[in-house]
Amino acid sequence: MYSIIVAASAAFFFVTYFILRPVFNYFRDVKGFRKYPAINPIAGITNLGFMWEARKGFRSKTLYEMHKMHPVIRIGPNSLSYGRPQAIKDIYGHGSPCTKDLFYSALAGSHFHLADVLDKPEHARKRKVLSSAYALKNLEGWEHKVSDKTARFITGCDKHCTTPLIKGAPGPDPKDLTFDYRAWTNFFTLDAIADIGLSERLGFLDQGSDLVRGEKMNGEIHTIDSYRRCLHATARAQSQIVWAYDWYTLNEKITRILPTSFKSLWKLNEGWNDIVWHRAMQRLRRYQAGEKLDDFFQALMEDKNGHPNNLEWGEIVAEVSIMMNAGSDTTAIAMNNVMYWLLKTPAALAKLRAEIDSVLDEDEVVAPYDKVRHLPYLRACLDESMRITPPTTFGLPRRTPPGGHTIEGTFVPGETSVSMSAYVAHRDPTIFPEPEKFIPERWLQPDSKDLQVYFIAFSAGARGCIGRNISYLEQTVLLSSVIHRYEFALPEQSWTPTWKESMNCAPDSMPLKVWRRERMTVEDEKVGL
Repeated sequence: MYSIIVAASAAFFFVTYFILRPVFNYFRDVKGFRKYPAINPIAGITNLGFMWEARKGFRSKTLYEMHKMHPVIRIGPNSLSYGRPQAIKDIYGHGSPCTKDLFYSALAGSHFHLADVLDKPEHARKRKVLSSAYALKNLEGWEHKVSDKTARFITGCDKHCTTPLIKGAPGPDPKDLTFDYRAWTNFFTLDAIADIGLSERLGFLDQGSDLVRGEKMNGEIHTIDSYRRCLHATARAQSQIVWAYDWYTLNEKITRILPTSFKSLWKLNEGWNDIVWHRAMQRLRRYQAGEKLDDFFQALMEDKNGHPNNLEWGEIVAEVSIMMNAGSDTTAIAMNNVMYWLLKTPAALAKLRAEIDSVLDEDEVVAPYDKVRHLPYLRACLDESMRITPPTTFGLPRRTPPGGHTIEGTFVPGETSVSMSAYVAHRDPTIFPEPEKFIPERWLQPDSKDLQVYFIAFSAGARGCIGRNISYLEQTVLLSSVIHRYEFALPEQSWTPTWKESMNCAPDSMPLKVWRRERMTVEDEKVGL
């Protein structure tokens, strides 16, 4: 009898809390959100609706199709997505009272890092610590490391070269698709950020794989077979369950034990934690041994005058983690995507190649940054690729202040989650005509500077990406170098990658045929390693 009462009570609580209460709040509609169309039938009642969209794999694409008709879409009981240009300034712009949403605190570890800290004064403190390391004036210090990684990329690319594609052929022989550009650009960015940030050589470009060592907190060193799989699995798992903020921790524990795909994702997440811990501990040991290195870790430990910052070790590890994550993944995606769009648009590729050839010597292997940094069509190609396929597509959530805030001319009550997807913003036809077409020339018109206000590939406002200078440096040098030296071909001209959206929107592998350009005939070129 007692067990029946307990079971009935539990069932009553479950039905009341998870079904009746959300339905009651939906119809009560305290904030007046029921007037907005929802992304799916249950999204206005429960966050399970948006979690389902995340599970499907490309929620921003669904939002884009809906935003063609609706300026505001309800994506959760307390969450709104915006689709008109004014929302960018209202939500993300300098002076906006919106703060980072609880989304970030739900995902934070024991210590906040620069990307997830909510408190504005705390964010300002962190940004001040790191600003000297990320400053534009440090590009000269980073360039030799980027050039080194470019040379190693080219060595790997040379090894995968095949004979030139026969003119008029419908496409390459499948056996000649020897170079996975997606994987190699990721090897590049992982090697680069480890060197720039921690003065460490991971060696992924040399070995042609991302086999890496990890370290548990007890000091045990072990081998992890794929850095990328660990990194991407973590984002995939988190992006599917985080939207019910209050229940994230419980949902994580549940999905760790259920016999579903989540279980393997969380196992790989443990590998990611070990990768980060090992990198941080190795660099700490070098610092303690007295090495003074020009990298981000040094900036975390000391200010530019050599005075200790006295940060807690947990905060330093958190900053190392986000640097290794955001500092590599988005740039690798951007590198892959711009090559894809250029190969899909031969006229743009030819125009870019002519611009690059005009400033580089015929036998120049690694493009010097000073020669290519101001090439207008090169920058236009990079920006246009990040417009049409932004590496970070999902709407970075912000929270309205307690007193509410006006967005797109309409008052939004306080403590509401608001966002705008870059995928949506970059496809507004009033700002970007023919939004589904790759048109670099749109960035070279007399009024093209006006477009930058609506270009949010690096977010916007005070919380914009602090690493954009590094990203442009890496993208510019690598793309210039490989376009100058090689020809590439997609599996077929109609081929498209499969994009999967987690926090970022990542393409699957992109196998290419690669061969040396015929104009480059000097056989004894040496790549200075």
